[in-house]
Amino acid sequence: MGLRCSVRTTKCQLLVTSLCVMLLGFSIATLSTVTHYRLHFTLLSNISLENNSYRVIHHAAFYFGICLSMTLILAALLSAAATVRESQCLTAMGFFCFALAFCGLIPAACWRYTHGTEVEDSMMDVYDLVYEEVRRNASSFRRHELTAIHETDCLQEIRDFLKKHMDLISTLLGITISFTVYGMILTSFLWFSIHFSSNLERKGKYILRER
Repeated sequence: MGLRCSVRTTKCQLLVTSLCVMLLGFSIATLSTVTHYRLHFTLLSNISLENNSYRVIHHAAFYFGICLSMTLILAALLSAAATVRESQCLTAMGFFCFALAFCGLIPAACWRYTHGTEVEDSMMDVYDLVYEEVRRNASSFRRHELTAIHETDCLQEIRDFLKKHMDLISTLLGITISFTVYGMILTSFLWFSIHFSSNLERKGKYILRER
């Protein structure tokens, strides 16, 4: 009786956690898409420079965010299905997806706090390179790119927007890590609960065979 009560409590918590994780997955996917396609970011990323370091960060952030969001959504779906069906296989798969997301979130959080200004620095480096090329040889192509940056007021708005953007990313990473750890705890507990519950149900049952 006590074990079944614990299983029901765990299932309720895991359903709520799965819903929150799914919402976080969609939020990360939306944020990644906005980051990838917003004009302030794409303008500097599309500048054709051989050493455009910002382009690497820009594309890496998008693909990482999409992969992470898909992993979180998959973990939420598997955990919800495992909760409804009380399946050990689905529970183990849900735990694996939570663990996989956790392994991606920790390096991302560490990079965010150890390279906090690298995104802004890479953006300013791109602008400085374009400006220097225009000042030295007055290339019409580079002048067009520099004019496009100034027309969008990119340098004026990018600092404030980027600061808010990075703060939002930090908050989202912290919340997602917390729910991912909690999801791993709940799925592992549910797996053991289902396992021992099945053993208890079989205990004392005997099959009579004819000789």
